[in-house]
Amino acid sequence: MIAHNWEAVIGMEVHVQLNTASKMFCSCSTDYLGAPPNSNVCPVCLGMPGVLPVANRLAVEKVLKTALALNCEIPEKSKFDRKNYFYPDLPKGYQISQYDLPLSRSGWIDIGGRRVRITRAHLEEDTGSLKHAGDALHAAQESLVDLNRSGMPLMEIVSEPDLHSAEEARDYAIALRQLLRYVGASEADMERGQLRVEPNISVRPRGAEELGVKTELKNLNSFRALHRGVEFEIRRQVELLTSGGKVLQETRGWSEPEQRTFSQRSKEFAQDYRYFPEPDLPPISIDPGWIDRLRGELPELPGPRRLRLMEAHGLSEQDARELTAERATADYFEAVVAAGAEAKPAANWVIQESPAATPEQLASVIRLVAGGTINRDQGREVLAEAARTGSQPEAIVRERGLAQLSDESELGAIADRVLAENPKAVADYRAGKREAIGPLVGKVIAATERRANAQVARRLLEERLNPLPDGEG
Repeated sequence: MIAHNWEAVIGMEVHVQLNTASKMFCSCSTDYLGAPPNSNVCPVCLGMPGVLPVANRLAVEKVLKTALALNCEIPEKSKFDRKNYFYPDLPKGYQISQYDLPLSRSGWIDIGGRRVRITRAHLEEDTGSLKHAGDALHAAQESLVDLNRSGMPLMEIVSEPDLHSAEEARDYAIALRQLLRYVGASEADMERGQLRVEPNISVRPRGAEELGVKTELKNLNSFRALHRGVEFEIRRQVELLTSGGKVLQETRGWSEPEQRTFSQRSKEFAQDYRYFPEPDLPPISIDPGWIDRLRGELPELPGPRRLRLMEAHGLSEQDARELTAERATADYFEAVVAAGAEAKPAANWVIQESPAATPEQLASVIRLVAGGTINRDQGREVLAEAARTGSQPEAIVRERGLAQLSDESELGAIADRVLAENPKAVADYRAGKREAIGPLVGKVIAATERRANAQVARRLLEERLNPLPDGEG
């Protein structure tokens, strides 16, 4: 019923803590995790009367870089506004944010073949945090306020309602985190509160154009929680409407223990915040030369880089996607190739082994394995020792006598002994169970302390298990 008669419509609000050294409008450190409550504060982020904020230029640049990566339009001028509301974690009684002249607007990002429009990416300050004595579903007897987070530089990225399923909402958030890490705006770790994803969810009869009443979902601290929370909320709204009820515009929380959403408070409208220009901060003039410099500092983004790796190195889409999931991984792979390794085995090693060695060390190991000097298992050992000691793989192979055993007379004698000691496996193979040769190869390798060339060992065993008929050869 949900799939055929109803359509979900989802827009996303994503808050990102920017990785600057100091807070948005003061010099307090942003390294507040683990600090005693209310210790990483000053008169500015405590909202004391008479103090003046000073904007963090680096935070502005990180928002502008992100906006450029999101294909946004950058205006010539921007300004800060006061967003007025009263809540215990907001000491001033207002939040410095942006309203009608944000740092960017009208962008887009492609997610799995779907283009999601970006309404705006703007800059604001974070609030403090509340600790409730109770759980998410029951009234707390008291709440404690910690203002260490207050004033942290916070970027808000708002999308148009272009998503239509829990899967698309999750994929959008994952792609956005990837982009944020590529441009160096944030580590965007959801578990540490650096990335807070808040979907706005509504449903409507399939084919209708008018949007339904939306709810905003909070308390989502993982991509799994995002997926499950959106999925539950879509189902809840459909069941409510089909039973004759009405969806209320409200903010709802996600309960991980109970795997359901719950009502938190009614949802505000923009006019409720009584926005007006921040009188203590001047407008920001955005010079075209400034934007050109920031654009020139952008790295190659995940999508274009994935396509280039496929075209330049003949990699599969899956391998290219895994390599470009993190910028550091893609950089490492390309450094391994530049050090002389072939691209396809390099991709295999980087994806499967996640090596700690230098690119040059891994390239050496790949060449040693490809040339038959050592096998894959020995390669792992050599790579681990190279990473631990800093020695070159060729020297490790030489000093430890790890060169792969490929001498056919020596391996042939071992193969004869293994066949004689394992008559059942021989009978199984000759009866048509070809997979029985795998354990026999393993026994030959074990008998040589893992030095045997596996390909040579397999060929010698097959020759003995499949003798040519008389008169042939």
